[in-house]
Amino acid sequence: MARKVNPIQDRARRAALEKAAYLAIYERGYAGVTLADIAAHAGVSRGTLVYHFGSRAGLLAAVMRRFSRTIAVATRRAVRLSGTPEGKLRAYVDNQFYGLVNTRRFYTVSLDFLAAATRDAELMTMQRAFLAESLAVDLELARLAGSAGAEGRARLLRAIVEGLSVRFLADPDPDLALYRADCMTGLRAVLGWPPENADVREQGSPELA
Repeated sequence: MARKVNPIQDRARRAALEKAAYLAIYERGYAGVTLADIAAHAGVSRGTLVYHFGSRAGLLAAVMRRFSRTIAVATRRAVRLSGTPEGKLRAYVDNQFYGLVNTRRFYTVSLDFLAAATRDAELMTMQRAFLAESLAVDLELARLAGSAGAEGRARLLRAIVEGLSVRFLADPDPDLALYRADCMTGLRAVLGWPPENADVREQGSPELA
């Protein structure tokens, strides 16, 4: 008789395994991590991982889908819940640089994944899907400066975030507040807003831009 599977418990178990795999990828690298490494992290057998994901490739693909989507969804929610253009921009930046440990983990794994995707068509398909999802959030922010030229501004917003993420990873002692401030400065410039310390009475506020 086949074992009955509780879908809620199954989803929770998969999520826990994917989190363990994410941490193992961070420590070992995408190319080097094995099912044995992930099983040790999760405190389960290799067979459990195979049961839930089929293979190493299936597990790693699930990990990247989950954590890439988590960032995009969290950013979109934070931006939409903010009441003012200034608040939306701040929420966007905070979600791109969310704590020292989380930021380092996410961008380390993301860049590792991108490097692997350059040699794997299936992974590149996933990478492009993630970029498309990210661009949707970027486009929403870019439209704060109007619809005309929004797609170009969205690409520039993403380029600033990605450039700062690489610099963050190379920084031996990153100051999170500084990276957020640099990101804010760059994004405000792309949107055509005055610097945060500018006299808004003379230059205009983003709410009225």
